[in-house]
Amino acid sequence: MRKQAATRQSDVLEVLTRHDKPLTAYAILDQMKVEEPDLAAPTVYRALAALTDQGRAHKLESLKAFVACRCEHDSSVPVLAMCGNCGAVEEHDGTRLLSELSAIPKRTKFQPERYSVEIHGLCKDCAV
Repeated sequence: MRKQAATRQSDVLEVLTRHDKPLTAYAILDQMKVEEPDLAAPTVYRALAALTDQGRAHKLESLKAFVACRCEHDSSVPVLAMCGNCGAVEEHDGTRLLSELSAIPKRTKFQPERYSVEIHGLCKDCAV
């Protein structure tokens, strides 16, 4: 019997929240296949698309990986700081950046679908 979309999204989100490092869709699939061997990649991708649309997960575009959302930012921009050494991801509230970021595409009448800010570097533990 197939699971409902909301249940599937909860399953994927549960896998993401158990990890403090980004996971690719296939890493999520591998973990879920332990309990559901017949699970296919498109199912995970659909759940991830819904979760990112809802703001419950974030896609790290540069890594093609995902993390669970860990803050409230309904009308804001998630700022994701990624450690290139250990892979840790810190989520920050980019509320103060939103007005300036919104002004950039308005100049050329570009219509953004979403905003995402990624910062690459070293976390405090790896920078020591």
